[in-house]
Amino acid sequence: MVNVDFFEETDKNTKRINFHSSKNENINLRKGLFWKKFEDMENNNNNNNNNNLIIQLILVLGAYLIIKYLIPNGRLVLYPINLLVTYLHEFGHAFGSLITGGEVLSLKVNQDGSGLCTTRGGNRAIILMGGYIGSAIFGNALFYIGMRKPTWSRATLVLLSGTMVLSAFWWYSQPFTTGLLIAFSVVLLAIAILTNLSNITLMFIGLASLIHIIEDFNVGPTSDLEQYAKLFVVVPPQVWMYVWLIIVIILLLINLRMIFRSRK
Repeated sequence: MVNVDFFEETDKNTKRINFHSSKNENINLRKGLFWKKFEDMENNNNNNNNNNLIIQLILVLGAYLIIKYLIPNGRLVLYPINLLVTYLHEFGHAFGSLITGGEVLSLKVNQDGSGLCTTRGGNRAIILMGGYIGSAIFGNALFYIGMRKPTWSRATLVLLSGTMVLSAFWWYSQPFTTGLLIAFSVVLLAIAILTNLSNITLMFIGLASLIHIIEDFNVGPTSDLEQYAKLFVVVPPQVWMYVWLIIVIILLLINLRMIFRSRK
């Protein structure tokens, strides 16, 4: 009788255990299905985001190329962009001087698109490289924020505008440069405050800057390359020209990979 009761109780416990095991399996199955569905939705969202980014990239790139090569006097339309690239180039020299303990005496942007940054002290190699490579870094940063961080775009335009105002007065060189930078800062500030075009503006400025830098690799940094070659007399300027170009292209490819990378 005791044995019967024991087996009956054991059987009940077994049933109870089996019931709980089955219940746990169902819960785990539901959790698995839920997470699988969530991951599928996340992957779909990532694919949609990347598709949207590709469309935006094509539109911005197409707009730039159409303006530059198909529209009569299109290069005149892009003239302000060229001056902005010059500013980024000279600001790269200034930044290289500041981070290596130097001093910036003046920053100049000329009407023909050339520029000059006068510095004192600092690491000369970094300062010289800062113009071409630095402007590429700034262009990539603007492009990345416009493409991937639209919520940062407004603040970035305000920051860029403020930087231009400081450059115009703190590193004063000539009336044209000061007037140009003030005009740029007003336009960028108006876009940031009065419109919803901040991210598109950053995308266009960043991408146009990068294209201009790559197209201009054998002309724009000529004086910097000549000075750089004097520091490393074994390597001629033509070699450094392609070294810098390769660095710029690598930076752009890394940036594009970061832009189109799926969020984990």
